[in-house]
Amino acid sequence: MQEKQKTGRHGRAARKSPPAEPPRREIIINATIGETRIAILEDGKLVEFYVERPEHERMLGNIYLARVLKTIKGMQAAFLDIGESQDAFLPYADMGDLVRIYTHVDQLPPDEHGIRKELVGKEQLRVGDTVLVQVTKEPLGTKGARVSTRISIPGRFVVLIPDENIVGVSKKITDEAEKRRLRRLAKALKPQDCGIIVRTVAAGKPESVLRADLENLLQIWDRIQRRVQREKAPCLLYKEVGMTSSVVRDLFTPDVAKLVVDSKKLAKDILGYVKEVAPELADRIELYQGKTPIFDAYDVERQLERALSRKVWLKSGGYLVIDQTEALVAIDVNSGKFLSRADQEQTNLKINLEAAREIARQLRLRDLGGLIIIDFIDMREPANRRRVYDELRRELDKDRAQYNILPMSKFGIVELTRERVRPSLVFTLSEPCPVCGGSGRLVSKTTLATKIERWIKSFRAKSKERSVELHVHPEMAKYLTSGLRSRIRRMMWKLLVKIDVVEDDSLAMDDFRFISKKTGEDITAEYA
Repeated sequence: MQEKQKTGRHGRAARKSPPAEPPRREIIINATIGETRIAILEDGKLVEFYVERPEHERMLGNIYLARVLKTIKGMQAAFLDIGESQDAFLPYADMGDLVRIYTHVDQLPPDEHGIRKELVGKEQLRVGDTVLVQVTKEPLGTKGARVSTRISIPGRFVVLIPDENIVGVSKKITDEAEKRRLRRLAKALKPQDCGIIVRTVAAGKPESVLRADLENLLQIWDRIQRRVQREKAPCLLYKEVGMTSSVVRDLFTPDVAKLVVDSKKLAKDILGYVKEVAPELADRIELYQGKTPIFDAYDVERQLERALSRKVWLKSGGYLVIDQTEALVAIDVNSGKFLSRADQEQTNLKINLEAAREIARQLRLRDLGGLIIIDFIDMREPANRRRVYDELRRELDKDRAQYNILPMSKFGIVELTRERVRPSLVFTLSEPCPVCGGSGRLVSKTTLATKIERWIKSFRAKSKERSVELHVHPEMAKYLTSGLRSRIRRMMWKLLVKIDVVEDDSLAMDDFRFISKKTGEDITAEYA
């Protein structure tokens, strides 16, 4: 008997759309003297970008023996000394029910592995206690690293989680039979007092491969525990592999068409590692030997420049405006040059759908985290708002970072939070402007002239001197002295003070300095 055709909510036959073709993924690595840059491309589009610099080594994944500096019950958190310039932040939510304390290891009896430790509840954590922590978020600005007492050590195929009793399999493995096989293997391999999670790349791998990877991780964990017995806090016990090694370990999977690198030494190192853990991928590693710089050859450089721009143009003629602030990231969607004969609702829908796809890509590429507010173009129809929301979610699902999203409001606003583990691309590739301090705005020349006049009035009231030097930026000097009835001349007539204007390139556009003619000293602050 013929099977009945499934029907949708409105009685029509529900058509099953063909599965989307997976994008062609490539990893491009550019190694220079000062840095190593890694680009992840999907169908030629730049979707992720990483930079590794010798002077700014990443901390993510590092394991420290830390000393508790203070506990704040109101914040449900503690601040720890990990030996870095900034104190680390440990929220109680990132701690297990029981925490390993190593404060007086010489006075504690060893366990069956010869390790001396004490387990206490997180509320019992005291100032001066020594704990084992792992960095879960890089320092950002004035904020120190965020750490957790839940340790995890990633390998190529499995992740070891000490002091946990869990067995997990990656959600990205969709084949149920393979999932069951890996779960059975994981349960059989799981060591005592440790949990393990099987990673996506373990799909199809035999038990021997998973066992070898797990044994290597157990050796690392054993070395960490033994170092705890010898070292004094604060101390770095385990350093996570560099950015390049991490990308190869975590992202060079069977769905990557090729990995291209322009350094012979780096290519040799990567090939050696891949031959050990995934020999079937070895032939996908290429040494780039072209005369054109590798990032120009793969159009990465141009896309990278766009990634730093505040305004991002869409193919339709619309554009996004992306602003990063201390509290949140604001993204505004605009129709721009988009022209259409369709009605306004359909026009807005088309731009918003394209914007949703580009926003998801920009979040990955710029590595934007924390609270993100998106202001889409207004749409009247709830069904259209739902379509844009669903499109955004579908694109965000391609992201490795975790996210939480709220439905679109009737004003076209979408709120979401995205996991932040490292500084965004803008912080990595640029520095704040020394003139405006990152605000993008300067005090106008008129406002600065008024501030100068106020200073002179204060000086005139408090001092008997009648002659000073005014040092300003050349542009400001030109503004003050231009014309027969210049602004500075009118100030002198009005306030009866002789002012010599001196051009000073070292001063910012919105700054000034007054120098006493009598003593030659800077008296700006004295009469401010």
